[in-house]
Amino acid sequence: MKPTELIKFLNDGALEKYSSLYADINATKERFIQAINAFVSTYGQDRDISIFSVPGRSEIIGNHTDHNCGEVMAGAINRDIIAVAAKNDDGVIRFRSEGYSEDRIKLCDVPCPDNFKKFTSRALVAGMAQAFSNAGHNIGGYDAYSCTEVLKGSGLSSSAAFEVMVGNILNHLYNDGAIDNQEIAKYAQYSENVYFGKPCGLMDQMACAVGGFVYIDFENNSSPVVESVDFSLSNAGYSLCIVNTGGNHANLNADYASVPSEMKAVAHSFGKDVIRGLTEADIITKAPELREKVGDRAILRALHFVRENARVEVARDALKSGELDKFFATILASGRSSFEYLQNVYTTINVREQGLSLALAITDGYLSGKGCAFRVHGGGFAGTIQAFVKNEYLDGYVALMNSVFGEGAAMPLNIRPVGAAKLF
Repeated sequence: MKPTELIKFLNDGALEKYSSLYADINATKERFIQAINAFVSTYGQDRDISIFSVPGRSEIIGNHTDHNCGEVMAGAINRDIIAVAAKNDDGVIRFRSEGYSEDRIKLCDVPCPDNFKKFTSRALVAGMAQAFSNAGHNIGGYDAYSCTEVLKGSGLSSSAAFEVMVGNILNHLYNDGAIDNQEIAKYAQYSENVYFGKPCGLMDQMACAVGGFVYIDFENNSSPVVESVDFSLSNAGYSLCIVNTGGNHANLNADYASVPSEMKAVAHSFGKDVIRGLTEADIITKAPELREKVGDRAILRALHFVRENARVEVARDALKSGELDKFFATILASGRSSFEYLQNVYTTINVREQGLSLALAITDGYLSGKGCAFRVHGGGFAGTIQAFVKNEYLDGYVALMNSVFGEGAAMPLNIRPVGAAKLF
């Protein structure tokens, strides 16, 4: 469809069919039209264009379990990255993100990761193209302009959403949309591991690609079990609120790395590579030896893993059966365990800065006894917390958190039922 035709289509109400994805249809229409106009300004008017969408994600439960072959549950959110894209015939992917310079990748260069600088968006694009090629799928050049609501540093996995978007476009422009979104998530992990240079897990990419609530079991890391969980948070009268405390992520690499390494140190004491498969009784029986060998914090983190892994299944089953009280009790237990045993709510490098602790304390005071739940969100140490808030308390909660952490710190969200998609 030509840009002028698609704009007319949008003005005539085409977005109404996506009311489950976008609460404010008029604002979304303007956002789409602005993206189309930006594409035209960058790549020309006389193109057959399509519009694509990929959501961000929130970790629901399973804090620091995936790297030890554990279980997690995540959810796609109703903030997304959108892209306007069109095929080209010159074997080049040109990807322009709003506010950034264009990434230009020649497909003839993508087979060699060394052609691309690590930790760059160019590397991610190249890695996605090569993953498609490795799997025997078609690849080709395209021009794309994107804008995003999944802001960098918001804890909603902007990088995974970007990776999946690159593959989403290749899927629909060159493979008739026939590739399953779970496969695209795996390609995104490959891109980030091999080309970008970050040894990430698969949770973020899978949640962005699949949509809705999604349970993932990483016991077999090369072929994880993925299960969609059908539950509507909004129909139950709740919103998911992410609060960005504005903490400084600088110099936290050692904190993040210490979690999997300490868990694996415990596992190595049993002759295993990962904690998965050990029981609480195994760990406690060997505690005297472990205290000398790996230290108390490593034991606490191993116990968190074992208990958290079990909680993931409880939370999944509670959602499937609609037992919200049980689900929220499990979320609260996850939060307590993360604070007390996993110890990823603040860094010992700078104990004066405890934004997550403060946000959890204020949330506890406001939401306790109101049928809600809350916990640290994601990797921890700085960044964000999450809260499941009854809609009758949402405005008050958002105002309170914004008053402490700054306007816009509290982000009311819902779980989006659709993952990576071509919309028009």
